[in-house]
Amino acid sequence: MAEPKTLLSLSGADMTPGALSKSTIISIDCQYEYVDGMLPLPGVTEALAEVRRLLERARSAGAPIIHIAHKGAPGGAFDRTAANGQIVDAAAPIGEEKVIEKPLPNAFAKTNLADALKEIGRKELIVCGFMTHMCISSTVRAALDLGYRNTVVASAAGTRDLPKAGGGVIDARSLHDASLAALADRFAIIAGTSDDLPD
Repeated sequence: MAEPKTLLSLSGADMTPGALSKSTIISIDCQYEYVDGMLPLPGVTEALAEVRRLLERARSAGAPIIHIAHKGAPGGAFDRTAANGQIVDAAAPIGEEKVIEKPLPNAFAKTNLADALKEIGRKELIVCGFMTHMCISSTVRAALDLGYRNTVVASAAGTRDLPKAGGGVIDARSLHDASLAALADRFAIIAGTSDDLPD
């Protein structure tokens, strides 16, 4: 049986991860809800450390950074007025970096993200954050429809265990890997770490 190939590779697409000098960084939902709230994620500390390294490299390269924060209901998960809804210190915006609040998984839905990206004018996105199967996936898929070339940094993202249809559990690591594999087929280039991104 032949080794499987992605649709991107079969089409002859450039498989090089996005360069910091040509990209906008989209950091999605790096909030305390995923650290010590109702939805703590396996490996979140390590993923956030990689987010921090990515943001440091981006700032050194002068790359624009947009922070996405999920806005939940008052008193519930991702309450932006409470501690659980705040962006974690390791991934917090600096200076005039834009923060866009979203009500849905797709960061383009009911937000001004599309307008903010048009104003920046770059056509490549480097995406990190949480959760891989949900907000990362839906945002990256929508970005492709809007004409963007996407790179997702695998070690700067993560997700949680989910129940399988019919019983059992799919663990967070397997779900993370499967979500990235699905994105890699057509929607994004997957970089292992921030070190894999060209300047």
